[in-house]
Amino acid sequence: MSLLVVGLSHRSAPVSILERAALAADTQAKLLQDTLAAEPAAEGTVLATCNRIELYADVDKFHAGVAELSTLLAQHSGVGLDELTPYLYVHYEDRAVHHLFSVACGLDSMVVGEGQILGQIKDALALGQELHTAGRLLNDLFQQALRVGKRAHSETGIDRAGQSLVTFGLEQLADGTDVDTWATGKKALVIGAGSMSSLAAATLARSGVSEIVIANRTLARAERLAQILNEPGGTPRGSSGEGAGVAAHAVEMVAVGDELTRADVVVSCTGATGLVLTGDDIETAVQGRRTPLALLDLAMPRDIDAAAHRIPGVRLVDIESLAEASADAPMAADVDQVRGIVSDEVAAFGAAQRAAHITPTVVALRTMAADVVAGEVARLEGRLPGLDDKQRAEITQTVRRVVDKLLHAPTVRVKQLASEPGGAGYADALRTLFDLDPETVASVSRADLNDADVKNRGRV
Repeated sequence: MSLLVVGLSHRSAPVSILERAALAADTQAKLLQDTLAAEPAAEGTVLATCNRIELYADVDKFHAGVAELSTLLAQHSGVGLDELTPYLYVHYEDRAVHHLFSVACGLDSMVVGEGQILGQIKDALALGQELHTAGRLLNDLFQQALRVGKRAHSETGIDRAGQSLVTFGLEQLADGTDVDTWATGKKALVIGAGSMSSLAAATLARSGVSEIVIANRTLARAERLAQILNEPGGTPRGSSGEGAGVAAHAVEMVAVGDELTRADVVVSCTGATGLVLTGDDIETAVQGRRTPLALLDLAMPRDIDAAAHRIPGVRLVDIESLAEASADAPMAADVDQVRGIVSDEVAAFGAAQRAAHITPTVVALRTMAADVVAGEVARLEGRLPGLDDKQRAEITQTVRRVVDKLLHAPTVRVKQLASEPGGAGYADALRTLFDLDPETVASVSRADLNDADVKNRGRV
């Protein structure tokens, strides 16, 4: 089996396609279930963010796997396969590992170096574990991706290369003015109470806004976020820094129209499939205003009607305009250091996976050797019934030592060779030379997989 990823992102597809292809949570679950039902795939998980949709799978056939995963993405996204295909990219084996590690480090993000992707990778792994679609390979891969991403942020200055999408979006709204200076004293409306909206609220609080209104379909979630913001130094989980104890309160979604007339800045990031703010809503809200209305839309698909770009007195920054702005952002020198980390980690992961591939064969060989020793000792006892317990134990131990010494060098060496590129063939050679039962080897692999699944399920 081999790792395959098929996906599309802000680098390969226009926002209009990404917007249409966005997957709701229940759609992601159905996609994974259908992926495992497909013949080429043994494992699968999906990484879906506001600017990427990637399906990861362990497949036994490359071309069949690409065809099946592409078809599944088209079916579940609702974008026709012929229309979707030009925007899809494919990575296989080591290149797939390199891609995910680069994503985890923020190298493939719209804003280079942003750290929110680590939480999204963690969520992707948790979904695969919850649905039992992520087995040993994807558990190992995504756990290692999280470690690589954390290493990049702790050992380099990649954080200096870019900020979170929230911070970058606010910088675009400020249009060259310091964000804290621009935000101070403003009234903010945050639509949504998920992780991105919580980060936006915390960022606005630290930037000096005087008031934050949280609107959400589930009022209780909005109230919890407002309560946290009202506490001195309060910041939502997952954000950094200290809040300013800003005045915050929650409202139901039906009140958004009224709050829009009072707000100076609006940040929207919900999971809605339709528009949250239409062009008519915004035109009504700005009638008679003396101050401009700043809108930041971080949702995919979009929450705010693109028609807002054409409304006088309104400045809208959305995913599409962020993509254009980020293309001109300078790359930090630390990016090269992170790329080096990624390359080293990809090589180490590949070596570990190749070494692990031969382990079931080595275990099966030692099991067979132990069976041979037991059989010969039993045969000897039948021929020499007068042996006492001490003599029998000494003979048994001697035979075992001989077998262990004969197998030690070959098994150690074959593990070393198997960790090198092209080393998978050594497991086949070992099975052929010792005529090992394929079912015995397979049973060891299944036991390892089950143990890994149980162990990794609690690590997210």
